[in-house]
Amino acid sequence: MTETTLPRKTPVRAAVAAWIGTTLEYYDFAVYGTSSALVLNVLFFSPELPQGISVLLAMITFAVGYAVRPLGSLILGPMGDRRGRKFVMMITLFGIGGCTFLIGCLPTYAQIGPLAPILLVLIRVIQGLCLSGEQPSAITMSLEHASEGRRGFLASFTTLGSSSGTLLTLLVFIPIAAMPSEQLLSWGWRLPFWASAIVVVAAYLIRRHVQEPPEFVENRSSKVNVAPLRHLLRFHWRAVLRIVFCALIAGTSYMMQTFSVAFGTAGYKLDKPTMLLTTTVSAVIALAITPLAGFLVDKIGRKTMFLIATGGVGVTMVPYLWSITTGNWSLIFLFGIINYSLFYSMVNASWPSFFAEMFPGRLRVSGLALGTQIGFAISGVIGPVLSTALAGPDLKDWVGPSMVALGFMVLAGISALTAKETKKYTLKELDEVQQSPRELAALSAAAMSSGRATSVIAPQPLVEK
Repeated sequence: MTETTLPRKTPVRAAVAAWIGTTLEYYDFAVYGTSSALVLNVLFFSPELPQGISVLLAMITFAVGYAVRPLGSLILGPMGDRRGRKFVMMITLFGIGGCTFLIGCLPTYAQIGPLAPILLVLIRVIQGLCLSGEQPSAITMSLEHASEGRRGFLASFTTLGSSSGTLLTLLVFIPIAAMPSEQLLSWGWRLPFWASAIVVVAAYLIRRHVQEPPEFVENRSSKVNVAPLRHLLRFHWRAVLRIVFCALIAGTSYMMQTFSVAFGTAGYKLDKPTMLLTTTVSAVIALAITPLAGFLVDKIGRKTMFLIATGGVGVTMVPYLWSITTGNWSLIFLFGIINYSLFYSMVNASWPSFFAEMFPGRLRVSGLALGTQIGFAISGVIGPVLSTALAGPDLKDWVGPSMVALGFMVLAGISALTAKETKKYTLKELDEVQQSPRELAALSAAAMSSGRATSVIAPQPLVEK
């Protein structure tokens, strides 16, 4: 007989720990994406290449970090369900931050020739493997520490890091992008990568005090030990596939943060600092809208909010890209704010709880990791790379990239329609709702064959205010 005392729930601490880690993830994403559009295409590829080709190659190195994410999810997802959500969160923290710092130390093409892009791709591969486990573990941590009726709100703080990470990047990059070209290309571009060390230290100091969620401790103590990945693919492959298609909507964010910057500055010669200011203002507004949308997720439902947001972000990407071709800053700011601040904030607020609650607790990190990372990988590759290719060698065509965004919207929306609404269920009830009789029978048979007998001693309900 095994007796385990469950830890208390600490929703505020868990939400902050998840938020700051995702801030680092999106800081990396935005730093690399912005650098790809502004300087990496110049520094890490042959100067003899046409500008459109060098930007495309830089976008491909950006996409590599996403292409390897599914592989990382096969490792870190099951690890999060076996070893713990916090365990994976600490691994990914240092992996992501360390790789970002190392990119800032790399020699350029002018210094070591073709070896420069090879080293860049290698670091992006390692970083992509680490990134695959960050959000799934952080979302699950905050969701399982939340009180009932506030799961959507608390989980939304994880993706709030997308806005804060983007904002942090742009606040660093705007003065750097305004530097004289000689200073920017010699040493200035390295500073944003090195600054990631500050975020890593802050995240570590917060995360080291967070305990594993009570539900995870209970599952690990009282349930038979089964292989998470095998059971996931056997009984929950439909949910994984649904998330893959829903996660494609993230491609519009990648287009906003990477492709549109190159489209405006390289294609239409718009002022770099002002172009970056567009996404900065959008990110500031998103910081306020995301928690509000997260609050509404618990009121109107995860599925409803996701569908509204998906339609809005896909449709408004069209006038945003068109506005860049006009050079009218008022239109660029207006449509950028509507697209990213309003609708993509609603996407970020709804998908964490919407996706995570498609799985029982014992498979939550594995399912969330595999589904999102495949979807993010596809959209992370297709979004910037295909948009850049369709924009033409002079980066001036906005219609083709607009069709890419609308395609993401249609696929994500249709897939979301097949999901059930989960806001009315408790976490305990979700374990029953999301498991079929066939799966429960398989678990019972595994428990009988292992001969395990367990019980859990739960303390009085104690929730951090």
